[in-house]
Amino acid sequence: MWKEGESEGLQTLGIVVVLCSLLKLLHFLGFIDLSDDKVEDDLEMTTVCHRPEGLEQMEAQTNFTKRELQVLYRGFKNECPSGVVSEDTFKQIYAQFFPQGDASMYAHYLFNAFDSAHNGSVKFEDFVTALSILLRGSVREKLSWTFNLYDINKDGYINKEEMTDIVRAIYDMMGKYTYPALRRDAPRQHVDAFFQKMDKNKDGVVTLDEFMMSCQEDENIMRSLQLFESVM
Repeated sequence: MWKEGESEGLQTLGIVVVLCSLLKLLHFLGFIDLSDDKVEDDLEMTTVCHRPEGLEQMEAQTNFTKRELQVLYRGFKNECPSGVVSEDTFKQIYAQFFPQGDASMYAHYLFNAFDSAHNGSVKFEDFVTALSILLRGSVREKLSWTFNLYDINKDGYINKEEMTDIVRAIYDMMGKYTYPALRRDAPRQHVDAFFQKMDKNKDGVVTLDEFMMSCQEDENIMRSLQLFESVM
């Protein structure tokens, strides 16, 4: 059986891991290395010679300024000269972040959340759209993005099979550092706790509205959503 408070803590594990691991990914790709000397150096800004088309349109569609988009694109091109990121790249990055475990499945699910066009590659525009939500979006936008990550088959619901797959991927990624220590039935108990809290009408699936309502009632989850607010 879970110790007192342990089950409730596990209910926020997925969202916290999403945000913390994304922070590592974005730092690796150069997205959040926006120190003052880089942002204010106009001469250095001229080195961004391969700007994506429609920079003004991207500015209008996101919560970034044109200047920020230029700096973000420079960091992206430095780490991804081809202009796109593949799923294999995601897996390689997360293998470095979590060498004590197997991050391949988690990287797969996260890649699919970024790959909004479902064409097997993530462009700069895809990253910027996600960044705009995760860094400066509303609570509803952030939770909707997270819900989409968990909704593996994109049918608008999270079922127990999907949540079990996500939880197993998180446990596999954390490896020997998983807390509490992994037991054979740990993923199932985590999923049961998730559905006990989030499946308001007890119909076996969690809708976006149920997910939103439950997360906004949870102080720990709401605090975790603030992790990115001071990044930029």
